[in-house]
Amino acid sequence: MILDRHERINTTEIQARLEKVAQNGTDTAGSQLFPANEITEFIDMMQVYEGAMYEISTKLEVLDSEFHVHFAHDPIHHMERRLKSVNSILGKLKRRELPMCTKSIRDNLFDVAGIRVICNYRDDVYSVANYLSSQSDIQVLRVKDYIKNPKQNGYRSLHVIYAVPVFLSNGEHYTPVEVQFRTIAMDYWASLEHALRYKSDLPDAKLSEHSQTLLDCARSLQNIETQMQNIHRDINGAPQQEEAPTSQTFNPNK
Repeated sequence: MILDRHERINTTEIQARLEKVAQNGTDTAGSQLFPANEITEFIDMMQVYEGAMYEISTKLEVLDSEFHVHFAHDPIHHMERRLKSVNSILGKLKRRELPMCTKSIRDNLFDVAGIRVICNYRDDVYSVANYLSSQSDIQVLRVKDYIKNPKQNGYRSLHVIYAVPVFLSNGEHYTPVEVQFRTIAMDYWASLEHALRYKSDLPDAKLSEHSQTLLDCARSLQNIETQMQNIHRDINGAPQQEEAPTSQTFNPNK
Protein backbone atom coordinates (compact mmCIF):
# COMPACT_ATOMS: atom_id res chain seq x y z
CA MET A 1 0.00 0.00 0.00
CA ILE A 2 1.37 3.41 -0.97
CA LEU A 3 0.48 6.30 1.31
CA ASP A 4 0.99 9.56 -0.56
CA ARG A 5 0.34 12.18 2.11
CA HIS A 6 1.42 15.19 0.05
CA GLU A 7 -0.06 16.83 -3.00
CA ARG A 8 2.11 17.87 -5.91
CA ILE A 9 4.11 21.08 -5.79
CA ASN A 10 2.07 24.27 -5.37
CA THR A 11 3.99 26.82 -7.46
CA THR A 12 1.61 29.68 -6.59
CA GLU A 13 2.15 29.18 -2.88
CA ILE A 14 5.93 28.93 -3.30
CA GLN A 15 6.06 32.10 -5.39
CA ALA A 16 3.95 34.03 -2.88
CA ARG A 17 6.15 32.91 0.01
CA LEU A 18 9.39 33.80 -1.77
CA GLU A 19 8.06 37.18 -2.92
CA LYS A 20 7.19 38.00 0.67
CA VAL A 21 10.67 37.01 1.83
CA ALA A 22 12.34 38.93 -0.99
CA GLN A 23 10.35 42.10 -0.26
CA ASN A 24 11.67 42.13 3.30
CA GLY A 25 15.24 42.33 1.99
CA THR A 26 16.90 41.27 5.25
CA ASP A 27 15.79 39.55 8.41
CA THR A 28 15.90 41.04 11.92
CA ALA A 29 19.56 40.08 12.27
CA GLY A 30 20.46 41.84 9.03
CA SER A 31 21.10 38.64 7.08
CA GLN A 32 20.41 38.79 3.35
CA LEU A 33 17.24 36.95 2.39
CA PHE A 34 16.23 35.27 -0.84
CA PRO A 35 16.76 37.44 -3.99
CA ALA A 36 13.64 38.37 -5.95
CA ASN A 37 15.32 37.73 -9.32
CA GLU A 38 15.77 34.02 -8.46
CA ILE A 39 12.15 33.19 -7.62
CA THR A 40 11.39 31.66 -11.03
CA GLU A 41 14.64 29.67 -10.88
CA PHE A 42 13.71 28.41 -7.40
CA ILE A 43 10.31 27.21 -8.61
CA ASP A 44 11.90 25.45 -11.61
CA MET A 45 14.41 23.82 -9.25
CA MET A 46 11.65 22.56 -6.95
CA GLN A 47 9.84 20.99 -9.90
CA VAL A 48 13.06 19.10 -10.72
CA TYR A 49 13.32 17.90 -7.11
CA GLU A 50 9.71 16.75 -7.27
CA GLY A 51 10.43 14.87 -10.50
CA ALA A 52 13.43 13.14 -8.89
CA MET A 53 11.31 12.17 -5.88
CA TYR A 54 8.70 10.53 -8.10
CA GLU A 55 11.38 8.82 -10.21
CA ILE A 56 12.78 7.13 -7.10
CA SER A 57 9.37 6.23 -5.69
CA THR A 58 8.35 4.64 -9.00
CA LYS A 59 11.51 2.53 -8.97
CA LEU A 60 10.67 1.43 -5.44
CA GLU A 61 7.13 0.46 -6.43
CA VAL A 62 8.50 -1.66 -9.29
CA LEU A 63 10.94 -3.41 -6.94
CA ASP A 64 8.14 -4.14 -4.50
CA SER A 65 6.05 -5.66 -7.30
CA GLU A 66 8.96 -7.81 -8.43
CA PHE A 67 9.43 -9.19 -4.91
CA HIS A 68 5.73 -10.00 -4.79
CA VAL A 69 5.88 -11.94 -8.06
CA HIS A 70 9.14 -13.80 -7.37
CA PHE A 71 8.91 -14.39 -3.61
CA ALA A 72 5.23 -13.87 -2.74
CA HIS A 73 6.46 -11.23 -0.32
CA ASP A 74 5.96 -7.45 -0.24
CA PRO A 75 9.09 -5.91 1.32
CA ILE A 76 7.66 -2.37 1.40
CA HIS A 77 4.79 -1.82 3.81
CA HIS A 78 4.24 1.76 2.67
CA MET A 79 6.05 4.90 1.50
CA GLU A 80 5.75 8.59 2.30
CA ARG A 81 7.07 11.40 0.09
CA ARG A 82 7.73 15.03 0.91
CA LEU A 83 9.39 18.16 -0.45
CA LYS A 84 10.88 20.57 2.05
CA SER A 85 8.86 23.74 2.45
CA VAL A 86 10.24 27.16 1.56
CA ASN A 87 10.56 27.98 5.27
CA SER A 88 12.46 24.76 5.98
CA ILE A 89 14.88 25.29 3.08
CA LEU A 90 15.63 28.93 3.91
CA GLY A 91 15.81 28.13 7.61
CA LYS A 92 18.41 25.43 7.02
CA LEU A 93 20.51 27.75 4.86
CA LYS A 94 20.39 30.36 7.59
CA ARG A 95 21.32 27.92 10.39
CA ARG A 96 24.31 26.74 8.38
CA GLU A 97 25.23 30.34 7.49
CA LEU A 98 25.03 29.60 3.76
CA PRO A 99 24.16 32.08 0.99
CA MET A 100 20.46 32.57 0.26
CA CYS A 101 20.34 31.54 -3.40
CA THR A 102 19.40 28.60 -5.59
CA LYS A 103 23.03 27.64 -6.23
CA SER A 104 23.60 27.33 -2.50
CA ILE A 105 20.60 25.00 -2.21
CA ARG A 106 21.82 22.78 -5.05
CA ASP A 107 25.38 22.63 -3.72
CA ASN A 108 24.66 22.09 -0.03
CA LEU A 109 21.18 20.67 0.64
CA PHE A 110 20.65 17.03 -0.29
CA ASP A 111 17.36 16.42 1.52
CA VAL A 112 15.08 18.87 -0.30
CA ALA A 113 13.29 15.84 -1.74
CA GLY A 114 12.72 12.97 0.65
CA ILE A 115 11.08 9.54 0.74
CA ARG A 116 10.48 7.39 3.80
CA VAL A 117 10.29 3.68 2.97
CA ILE A 118 8.71 1.56 5.69
CA CYS A 119 9.66 -2.10 5.32
CA ASN A 120 8.41 -5.19 7.08
CA TYR A 121 11.78 -6.66 8.13
CA ARG A 122 15.40 -5.57 8.47
CA ASP A 123 16.37 -7.84 5.56
CA ASP A 124 13.86 -5.93 3.44
CA VAL A 125 15.50 -2.61 4.35
CA TYR A 126 18.91 -3.70 3.10
CA SER A 127 17.60 -5.70 0.12
CA VAL A 128 15.48 -2.87 -1.27
CA ALA A 129 18.21 -0.29 -0.65
CA ASN A 130 20.84 -2.41 -2.40
CA TYR A 131 18.66 -3.36 -5.37
CA LEU A 132 17.80 0.30 -5.88
CA SER A 133 21.48 1.26 -5.57
CA SER A 134 22.52 -1.25 -8.22
CA GLN A 135 20.37 0.28 -10.96
CA SER A 136 22.47 1.70 -13.77
CA ASP A 137 21.05 5.23 -13.71
CA ILE A 138 21.29 5.62 -9.92
CA GLN A 139 24.20 7.09 -8.01
CA VAL A 140 24.70 6.65 -4.26
CA LEU A 141 26.01 9.89 -2.79
CA ARG A 142 25.93 9.23 0.94
CA VAL A 143 25.04 6.39 3.31
CA LYS A 144 24.39 6.60 7.04
CA ASP A 145 23.52 3.28 8.64
CA TYR A 146 21.82 4.06 11.93
CA ILE A 147 20.57 0.48 12.13
CA LYS A 148 23.98 -1.03 12.72
CA ASN A 149 25.15 2.13 14.46
CA PRO A 150 22.10 3.59 16.28
CA LYS A 151 22.11 7.17 17.51
CA GLN A 152 22.64 7.69 21.22
CA ASN A 153 18.92 8.22 21.78
CA GLY A 154 18.12 4.82 20.20
CA TYR A 155 17.11 6.04 16.73
CA ARG A 156 17.56 3.42 14.02
CA SER A 157 17.15 3.85 10.27
CA LEU A 158 19.15 3.56 7.05
CA HIS A 159 19.64 6.92 5.32
CA VAL A 160 20.77 6.90 1.70
CA ILE A 161 21.09 9.93 -0.57
CA TYR A 162 20.62 8.93 -4.20
CA ALA A 163 21.11 10.98 -7.35
CA VAL A 164 18.65 10.16 -10.14
CA PRO A 165 18.31 11.73 -13.60
CA VAL A 166 15.32 13.93 -14.31
CA PHE A 167 14.83 14.38 -18.05
CA LEU A 168 13.72 17.84 -19.14
CA SER A 169 13.53 19.58 -22.49
CA ASN A 170 17.11 20.84 -22.02
CA GLY A 171 18.57 17.48 -21.04
CA GLU A 172 19.03 15.31 -17.96
CA HIS A 173 19.61 16.69 -14.48
CA TYR A 174 21.01 14.35 -11.81
CA THR A 175 19.17 15.36 -8.65
CA PRO A 176 19.59 14.16 -5.05
CA VAL A 177 16.81 12.49 -3.08
CA GLU A 178 17.19 11.40 0.53
CA VAL A 179 15.60 8.01 1.21
CA GLN A 180 15.11 6.79 4.76
CA PHE A 181 14.61 3.03 5.01
CA ARG A 182 13.27 1.61 8.26
CA THR A 183 11.11 -1.19 9.58
CA ILE A 184 7.60 -0.75 10.95
CA ALA A 185 8.96 -1.02 14.51
CA MET A 186 11.67 1.57 13.83
CA ASP A 187 9.10 3.95 12.37
CA TYR A 188 6.70 3.41 15.26
CA TRP A 189 9.49 4.25 17.71
CA ALA A 190 10.76 7.25 15.70
CA SER A 191 7.28 8.80 15.50
CA LEU A 192 6.91 8.76 19.26
CA GLU A 193 10.45 10.04 19.84
CA HIS A 194 9.82 12.89 17.38
CA ALA A 195 6.64 13.86 19.23
CA LEU A 196 8.52 13.85 22.52
CA ARG A 197 11.35 15.98 21.12
CA TYR A 198 9.42 18.55 19.08
CA LYS A 199 5.80 18.57 20.22
CA SER A 200 6.15 18.34 23.95
CA ASP A 201 6.22 21.00 26.68
CA LEU A 202 6.93 18.51 29.46
CA PRO A 203 9.15 19.47 32.42
CA ASP A 204 12.81 18.55 32.01
CA ALA A 205 12.60 15.74 34.58
CA LYS A 206 9.65 14.10 32.82
CA LEU A 207 11.31 14.59 29.42
CA SER A 208 14.47 12.87 30.67
CA GLU A 209 12.42 10.01 32.13
CA HIS A 210 10.55 9.39 28.89
CA SER A 211 13.77 9.66 26.85
CA GLN A 212 15.36 6.92 28.95
CA THR A 213 12.24 4.76 28.62
CA LEU A 214 12.31 5.22 24.84
CA LEU A 215 15.97 4.19 24.77
CA ASP A 216 15.07 1.01 26.68
CA CYS A 217 12.19 0.42 24.25
CA ALA A 218 14.54 0.81 21.27
CA ARG A 219 16.79 -1.93 22.64
CA SER A 220 13.82 -4.20 23.33
CA LEU A 221 12.41 -3.63 19.85
CA GLN A 222 15.78 -4.45 18.32
CA ASN A 223 15.82 -7.81 20.12
CA ILE A 224 12.23 -8.56 19.13
CA GLU A 225 12.92 -7.64 15.51
CA THR A 226 15.90 -9.98 15.42
CA GLN A 227 13.78 -12.89 16.65
CA MET A 228 10.99 -12.14 14.17
CA GLN A 229 13.55 -11.74 11.38
CA ASN A 230 14.90 -15.22 12.09
CA ILE A 231 11.41 -16.73 11.92
CA HIS A 232 10.74 -14.86 8.68
CA ARG A 233 13.96 -16.23 7.16
CA ASP A 234 12.91 -19.79 7.98
CA ILE A 235 9.50 -19.53 6.35
CA ASN A 236 10.18 -17.14 3.47
CA GLY A 237 12.53 -17.38 0.49
CA ALA A 238 13.06 -13.64 0.01
CA PRO A 239 16.65 -12.33 -0.31
CA GLN A 240 18.65 -11.83 2.86
CA GLN A 241 20.80 -8.73 3.18
CA GLU A 242 22.72 -7.28 6.10
CA GLU A 243 24.96 -4.70 4.42
CA ALA A 244 24.13 -1.13 3.45
CA PRO A 245 24.87 0.23 -0.05
CA THR A 246 28.27 1.78 -0.70
CA SER A 247 28.49 5.47 -1.52
CA GLN A 248 30.10 6.59 -4.78
CA THR A 249 31.83 9.68 -6.07
CA PHE A 250 29.16 11.88 -7.58
CA ASN A 251 29.35 12.03 -11.37
CA PRO A 252 26.72 14.41 -12.79
CA ASN A 253 27.54 13.22 -16.32
CA LYS A 254 26.97 9.52 -15.64
